[in-house]
Amino acid sequence: MKRVASLSCIAALFAAGVAGQVVLSKTGPNGGRAVGEGVVAALGGLRSLAAEVVWFRAERLQEQGRHGELVQLAAMLTFLEPHEPEVWIYSAWNLAYNISVRMPREEDRWPWVYEGVKLLRDGGLAWNPRSAALCRELATLFELKIGTDYDTASAHYRREWRKIVEDVRSRGAWGELGMDAGKMAEVEREYGVSDWTDPQASALYWAREGLACADEKESPFLNEIVRISRKLYSKRTETQK
Repeated sequence: MKRVASLSCIAALFAAGVAGQVVLSKTGPNGGRAVGEGVVAALGGLRSLAAEVVWFRAERLQEQGRHGELVQLAAMLTFLEPHEPEVWIYSAWNLAYNISVRMPREEDRWPWVYEGVKLLRDGGLAWNPRSAALCRELATLFELKIGTDYDTASAHYRREWRKIVEDVRSRGAWGELGMDAGKMAEVEREYGVSDWTDPQASALYWAREGLACADEKESPFLNEIVRISRKLYSKRTETQK
């Protein structure tokens, strides 16, 4: 029985690895999700077994501080359990917080932070569009990691984010940032923001998105993000005058 279980684990992990490579090779988020749905369904009962093995290994690597090796395992987890928000949050946190700070230069940190943003926005929310937890985590990344001096490289992050927003704004391509122009206008009216190059504006946008589907557990966290982000946005605006 042990041998059969071991072989099953190997087969499941091999299938999951192939799945990850196939989905990662897709350029569009919609195409990647469509392929991923098929792969997840094909794994059937082996999926939960493989996920359990990967989680166990990930926990050991986390304890040992081997964050670089966690990247591949975390990616595999998002394919094995794409409808579990905590998997995406765990993976994004590892990229944006654990991996980024290991980079000695500021310019080398930003790609990891932004990969964390994109993982939540373009990956997690594509699979789980009504997840208040994912919106909360994404809002927190903008509010804290990018929007304050929490990180010694935060000023560099804000400069890079400004470049991205200015480029998107010049082309009217807000969809590339997962944002809807109509909802942005509502955020501006409700919270009194207008400068979308300020990461606090994005924090407000995603917190508001989360509040639209939040339960009693998530609502207090999201409302606190709104309160802090509005305060930080106003303070920065006053400083720039």
